[in-house]
Amino acid sequence: MSDKIFKALIVDEQDDSVISSVKEWSVDKLSEGDTLVEVDYSAINYKDALATVKNGGVIRSYPMIPGIDFSGTIIETTHDGLKVGDKVVVTGQGTGVSHTGGFSEIARVPGEWIQVVPQEMDLKVAAFVGTAGITAAQAIHRLESIGLNNDKGASILITGATGGVGSMAINLLKAQGFTNITALTRKKSTDYLEKLGVQHIISTDEMLENTRPLQKQEFDYVIDTIGGATLEAILPKISYGGGIALCGNASGIKFNTTVLPFILRGVTMFGIDSVQLTSDEKKELWQTINQSITKEMVESTISNDVSLEGILPVTKQLLEGTHSGRTIVSIK
Repeated sequence: MSDKIFKALIVDEQDDSVISSVKEWSVDKLSEGDTLVEVDYSAINYKDALATVKNGGVIRSYPMIPGIDFSGTIIETTHDGLKVGDKVVVTGQGTGVSHTGGFSEIARVPGEWIQVVPQEMDLKVAAFVGTAGITAAQAIHRLESIGLNNDKGASILITGATGGVGSMAINLLKAQGFTNITALTRKKSTDYLEKLGVQHIISTDEMLENTRPLQKQEFDYVIDTIGGATLEAILPKISYGGGIALCGNASGIKFNTTVLPFILRGVTMFGIDSVQLTSDEKKELWQTINQSITKEMVESTISNDVSLEGILPVTKQLLEGTHSGRTIVSIK
């Protein structure tokens, strides 16, 4: 199998730039692992887009195959508990960053990174969920620990709402019966968010208008995917005893705030990182997600379906902030 040739999107350095192109590759050039997977689907995340540009802060060594998520079928393994023919999914764990990833017809990973797909879940749906879904589910889980589940009418704000994590968070919250979801977006068109069925839509500019350290209590819980100045503006608006889950930095890694939301309103801030979750933790989240996924959810959130050759135009849209929803990559 080591001499098997297949196609993959390869990102490599060339002089002072980064070049991305679909090339023929071989198994012996893949990162180490005890399991080979024939990849059916992947999905394009913001981190994948950063991997295609110089100084994106994602890829640690070149050449690299991006793709932090993929689903497919095991074609070779020596890992206990796995067998040839298993339908599986991989999210995070360094794939597409420090370990060759899912934008490839064949992937090789350590077996402990692999989740066997729930029996009733399609491989395309597994890729659709991906890291975005796991991250959204973990953020919701952390907010549940401070009372989110106690009130289905709680005011919930989702930032970066047209992105992968934001879209999945809205879907999962709706599936759990929450009825007061506000979407924050910088996009002028609200068609996609209306299709998702959020109750309120506000613009980023509107959020940034007031900079006082404590403001009217508008949101009980927040899932923030963008950070930066927007996070600064949100913290003073969180209700007493509420909380915010941070899981992105599209608007920057730095923010200024005061201690007042924390010591006068008892606000809790969670940091969300789904990359290094244990296999058992991911398995529990997958079970939760599987109970919520519907055909309508998938259809309303998948924006398009591309081949390996169609990845780069989508990563450009992600970097420019013009992309909405989830793009699936059909590999096989």
